[in-house]
Amino acid sequence: MKQQQVQALTDTVQRNCHISDARHGGDYSLCVYLMKMREYYRWEKHLPFNAALQKDALGDWLAAREELWELLADEELSPVDIAGECFDPFDAEAINARLAPEGLVYSSGLGNQAKPHFFLGDLERVAVNGDCSVYVSAEEYARDLTAPPAMSLGKTIFLRRESLRRMLWEKLESWRWSRPDNALGRAFACYAFDTDFETALDAMTDREIDNALLHERGEHQAGFLLGDAAWGEMLLDLAQTPAELMARAVRDHLADCLVTLPHLLERVDDAGQPAALHFYIGNLTNMRKSIFPSLAGAYERWRLDADLVNLRRLAECGRDHWLALGTAMLDLYRRQGADAAQPIRELVSARHL
Repeated sequence: MKQQQVQALTDTVQRNCHISDARHGGDYSLCVYLMKMREYYRWEKHLPFNAALQKDALGDWLAAREELWELLADEELSPVDIAGECFDPFDAEAINARLAPEGLVYSSGLGNQAKPHFFLGDLERVAVNGDCSVYVSAEEYARDLTAPPAMSLGKTIFLRRESLRRMLWEKLESWRWSRPDNALGRAFACYAFDTDFETALDAMTDREIDNALLHERGEHQAGFLLGDAAWGEMLLDLAQTPAELMARAVRDHLADCLVTLPHLLERVDDAGQPAALHFYIGNLTNMRKSIFPSLAGAYERWRLDADLVNLRRLAECGRDHWLALGTAMLDLYRRQGADAAQPIRELVSARHL
């Protein structure tokens, strides 16, 4: 593919990213929004992580971006044109069939609050894991404000190395403000960030991209057990409600009890590698921590006695618990449709683990 064709494709995907951001920029609190915009600016301007951001330049860019979003908010998403053939922007499978031979990878899907996510980047590699195809991207040419490091679409898993590396750096910088003694700090302490930053960040990215794959494998299994179509329909109807956040947290816990946690515990036991387990605990969202409080307790007991038995038992118990809870949520949704948001919220609140 010629450079001008790649640029035209990049422009189309980026335009769709702008439209998505224009419609969903208000989903974030002001503080989170400004933090995301700072790092979006850094990515777009190709600035290194240690570069100080110029206040005036950032402010001008922010004003221009919000003006652009205002113009695009009511526009339709553009079809993706590849050599004269047009594709629906959500038809990632067909688009990648054309792009992969050119060394490119594309992804599209819906994230939190039904926000569309798109990205285009260099294809690092394609692999087969079980019955899933795994696309790993390197440098990204187009992306939206929120850049999920990993996503699953049916039997296809997308892992975004650049987005993961950037996310790890952002978490490290945030932790460094006060350096609390917590799980994230223990994860970072397993790498030589203070003496060889780039090597440490690369090493952590390599390890965590493997762990992101574990979670997506778990997502695939969870989708098979719960029913991907029914679950996706429920999420759309629950969008922008607390019940949506709870549903995502329940499925994430099911995925991790099925695959992620057993593998992380095996690595700690067999190879004495605790970094990934520390990061896993430290990276849990507030919602996930609130509905699975026993996980933090089992983690702290392991820190005290180095015995993984409680974490192993919890993963086994969690498989049954989260599957049963997810199934009950779907039953409520089948009976009540979008009106199930409050009953689902009450159900999850009553069945913490």
